[in-house]
Amino acid sequence: MSEPGAEEGRGGGIGRLFRGLAKSSQKITGGITDLFTKRKLDQAALDELEELLITGDLGVATAAKLTGSFAAGRFDKEITPDEVRAALAEQITAILEPVALPLVIDTGNKPHVVLVCGVNGSGKTTTIGKLAKQHGDRGLSVMMAAADTFRAAAVEQLQIWGERAGCPVIARDTGADSAGLAYDALERARRDGVDLLMIDTAGRLQNRKDLMAELEKIIRVIRKIDDTAPHSVLLVMDATIGQNAHNQVEVFKEMIEVSGLIVTKLDGSARGGVLVALAERFGLPVHAIGVGESIDDLQPFEAGTFARSLMGLES
Repeated sequence: MSEPGAEEGRGGGIGRLFRGLAKSSQKITGGITDLFTKRKLDQAALDELEELLITGDLGVATAAKLTGSFAAGRFDKEITPDEVRAALAEQITAILEPVALPLVIDTGNKPHVVLVCGVNGSGKTTTIGKLAKQHGDRGLSVMMAAADTFRAAAVEQLQIWGERAGCPVIARDTGADSAGLAYDALERARRDGVDLLMIDTAGRLQNRKDLMAELEKIIRVIRKIDDTAPHSVLLVMDATIGQNAHNQVEVFKEMIEVSGLIVTKLDGSARGGVLVALAERFGLPVHAIGVGESIDDLQPFEAGTFARSLMGLES
């Protein structure tokens, strides 16, 4: 996703992110303040800091890496909570910068096809709607395909967003063949010269084999029209699930070639640290994050801003 409106993002957007990450930040920074007030950095303090980062959902491997790097040159010296937070923010930024990449839409594809997956309840359908509205506002012609044909609510949500964005939504009756719908949507998008086609998909992990077969079929069918499609495969994840996010990434990567992540509901969770753990483990691009319900709360992912907000440091 490109980053127009960057000037606004440097002001109101950063403020929304700082507020949105408040629960995650308070969980970690409160512990840092308690731990490092008038105390030297000894092994016991390091062990407690590592445990604190683990409970903040940064994961065992990431917590160990951060504390190890942090100790270098500081061991057995008195250190303030502010110094700890600033040093950790710098290290977290270094982990996140390689994955903080915009979703690039190639308008030469006509359309650029984005397949969006994620479990039900992750905010997937709403995220598609917000992306469609944002890209439409930036001058791209957009079409959405409601290929999650098992949930009437998903279709209704997309249709509402279609009205807001002024873009068509291709939909069928509940239970219709999702691959056939995706095929029809791509045919129409090509015929109409649409820049961006976003395809919603089902997310019923309890029926993993069925879901895998369905996703494979959608890809197989749309490649009969364009053998390079889909051009992007986004996995939308709910931050409130914490470390369970690792399992979701693994499962979807088994099914489909995920090209990037969008992490939602960071404002409703104290588990925002999981994004750092995901970046460290999988290295998948993080295109955007959600810190609220409004369209402006789906923001481009900026490593430094996120890291400082997570550590309770206003940018």
